[in-house]
Amino acid sequence: MPLPDHVALVLQGGGALGSYQAGVIERLAESDIPVDWVAGISIGAVNAAIVAGNPPERRVERLRAFWDTMTGALPSFPIFPDDRIREFLHEWSAGFVAMTGVPGFFSPRFVPPMLAVPGSCDALSFYDSTPLVATLNGLIDWDLLNDGPVRLSVGAVDIESGNFRYFDNRNERLDARHIMASGALPPGLPPVEIDGKWWWDGGLVSNTPLAHVLDHQEGAMLVFQVDLFSASAERPRTIMEVAAREKEIRFSSRTRQVTDQLMRQRGDRDAIRRVLAKLPADMAGDPDVVALTAMAAEQPVSVVHLIHRPNAWAGGASDYEFSARTMQEHWRAGADAVDRTMANAELVAQNMLTGRTAAFDLGR
Repeated sequence: MPLPDHVALVLQGGGALGSYQAGVIERLAESDIPVDWVAGISIGAVNAAIVAGNPPERRVERLRAFWDTMTGALPSFPIFPDDRIREFLHEWSAGFVAMTGVPGFFSPRFVPPMLAVPGSCDALSFYDSTPLVATLNGLIDWDLLNDGPVRLSVGAVDIESGNFRYFDNRNERLDARHIMASGALPPGLPPVEIDGKWWWDGGLVSNTPLAHVLDHQEGAMLVFQVDLFSASAERPRTIMEVAAREKEIRFSSRTRQVTDQLMRQRGDRDAIRRVLAKLPADMAGDPDVVALTAMAAEQPVSVVHLIHRPNAWAGGASDYEFSARTMQEHWRAGADAVDRTMANAELVAQNMLTGRTAAFDLGR
């Protein structure tokens, strides 16, 4: 596949589902597709930081180490062909995590937040995310992350103002706090303090950093948008499916909104160019014509969607079910999605050669 000026990896939030993104990253590396910008929200920010904070030859190894740490000490059951049994075990595993936490990630607070001193960290969340600091520091070379060739952007929300912003290694030096702020989903995880402000999970405002990447695009770009929640699905039939579907809609809607806007903007630019072509040549210097000409200029982008499709047994607890077998299934699913996409890569290649903007979902 011919590659444009820049290749970006855009990683949605989704907790335990994030191992799907690791499978995508592994297969892209095996396909010799270099990435020069990674942007993430929540668990996507963690995966993105591991990519940006390691040399290419160590990224998959470090991702594997992270996900093995998350799942290695938790109960894991054999795979059952019966979806009802699998659903029960899936929910049981998630319940176990809710009671005991995830090693290297978060642990339950000794004092329940309802009994803690108001205003203290203990009063603001059910879990303590301090273990994640050591995990991130052990897996990420922060000097490489901040001074290396890969751009990193992670989103978070200011608790007091409600404003959403991206921490970007092109504008400031990042450390574990910025990654943890992007994944501080309340009321489970505590807010993170950075320079006197307190931050929560960016997914509260937007669970995809695609808009940020497109707003700061420089030159032709290929974007791999890796979503952990599917915007479309069948109508729920049970209360468990209702919980799962509600979460999918809540955390996936912005992705479709951004790509729809991208295609509308492409149509607007086409219309402006058609109007400009009808104007007499002596109007070329008119300030309004100059402004319209600049608006009509197109920096082509091909957005390739890789979307996690939930299994029949998956319920509303998929984002905190960290068992090793489920993690491995998500990882394989991500790799398989890249394989299916690459089998149709000529469609993306043809679009990039035309210099147009388009969005693709080839991983079904």
